[in-house]
Amino acid sequence: MADKKAGGLEGVVALPSAICRVDGANGELSYRGVDVMELAKYSTFEETAYLLWYGYLPTRSQLRELEDRFACCRDLPQGITRIIATAGNEPSEPMEVLRTSISAMARFDPQGPVLRDQKADLDLAMLLAAKLPVIVATFHRIRTGQEIIAPRDDLNSAANFLWMLTGEKPSEKKARILDTALILHADHELNASTFTARVAASTLADIYAAVSAAMGALSGPLHGGANEDVMHMLERIGDPAKTEQYVLDQLAEGNKIPGFGHRVYKNLDPRGEALRPIVAELYSDPAQRPWLEMWQTVERIMSEEKHHLHPNLDFFAALVYRWLGIPTDLFTPVFACSRIVGWTTHILEQYANNRLIRPLAEYVGPVDVPYVPVNERAIQAAA
Repeated sequence: MADKKAGGLEGVVALPSAICRVDGANGELSYRGVDVMELAKYSTFEETAYLLWYGYLPTRSQLRELEDRFACCRDLPQGITRIIATAGNEPSEPMEVLRTSISAMARFDPQGPVLRDQKADLDLAMLLAAKLPVIVATFHRIRTGQEIIAPRDDLNSAANFLWMLTGEKPSEKKARILDTALILHADHELNASTFTARVAASTLADIYAAVSAAMGALSGPLHGGANEDVMHMLERIGDPAKTEQYVLDQLAEGNKIPGFGHRVYKNLDPRGEALRPIVAELYSDPAQRPWLEMWQTVERIMSEEKHHLHPNLDFFAALVYRWLGIPTDLFTPVFACSRIVGWTTHILEQYANNRLIRPLAEYVGPVDVPYVPVNERAIQAAA
């Protein structure tokens, strides 16, 4: 039997990259050398996107140019809106709609799904990053029978998304909180979806294909879907007084508690710690306090019962998104609206110095099995 850790490529260095540094032992994360805690405190999502794409922090004029690019690229092709409308009028998973829409975008690109030069590919990355939140908001409006809200060019990505989702211009506080969450989700080295994007890009598949592949990986409950699972867990508990017993029962049955543990971090997840004071402040109101009490009790029990197992970003993001009024099944699509910056940055880096990603597998199956003619074979149970 193959080693389980080896099967997950744990500890394996797959490729060099100058984009993101994760120091799991010390609980540190940086984008292009800039500490993510400082970015969460002082930066904006657009500025962070510029840092990731270009490799350095922009000047005011460079940042304004990117902000203008985002604002002018939000409109969707009518064909994409029709695809979203079809999905919105039928039972559809949001991530399925998002993945399909990105793949279909290639059809409405005058150049089609082709590789371009580095500048043209970067332009396309910006275009996709601008449109992704619009796709999510448009789908939600259609599926809930509401009129589609047109994007505004005077709002940043976070504020415009909340505007299109709700039809109300968000307060500066709400826009800033979502902006911070987007910064923290923007990249995380070779996580499952980013590695998937790089594998696809290494075949010289176009950006549409590589991003669609990444979306498929993100949709899994062990990756992007974990934030939704945290919210579902808290909703099932429903009462602070029932929290401790719920967690103990789940652990006794061998079930995992969503939002805890991380493949890389052996210490605190710095992204979660950046959101911790925000969660505490948002849920300090007496009406919101039960959610905070359940959340804190889950963390306490997991620390006591699992030898200081720490929560990851998903555990924090769930309550942040809930407070912002984002429906639970849109948590992962919102994650994608941020992570597309990281995906496309890695895709561009892969194109720039490409080598087909083709690892080996350790074969652990039977050997020297003789061929038996079909009429001589006995029925065997499936392995």
